[in-house]
Amino acid sequence: MSIISIAMCIFIVLELMNVTMLYFNPGSKLGNGIGVFNAWEQSQKNEAVHALVKYLVYWVAGTKLIFIGLLLVILFTGSELTQTLSAVVLILSILSFYWRLYPIIKGLDQQEQISPKGYSKTLGIMIACFILMFSVALVVSLF
Repeated sequence: MSIISIAMCIFIVLELMNVTMLYFNPGSKLGNGIGVFNAWEQSQKNEAVHALVKYLVYWVAGTKLIFIGLLLVILFTGSELTQTLSAVVLILSILSFYWRLYPIIKGLDQQEQISPKGYSKTLGIMIACFILMFSVALVVSLF
């Protein structure tokens, strides 16, 4: 098993845990559940808003399932070149977190709309670790 395959397996397992959390306990503050956003509880006071929020949470979970499925196909049937290029795509797509999502969650954290306080920094570090993991795997596999 190549280093990229191992990195993909780790990513798949972590993402499956997140998908499980989003589908079965979205309000949790564990496993990147949506409960870290104070607005989750506030949305429950308005049925229409909460329905929209739940729809978006399940949409994210479903999208993650698509990526997990594609990664599994790449992992089991993809050539070494396909897996290497997939690692590059994963790095680039995960980096997009810092373009749109991180500024929002950081701002919400500063406005005390995230519990626990400082969660945005923790999430930012976790995402950076994913990028680092795939980058190291990519470099090691190339040399």
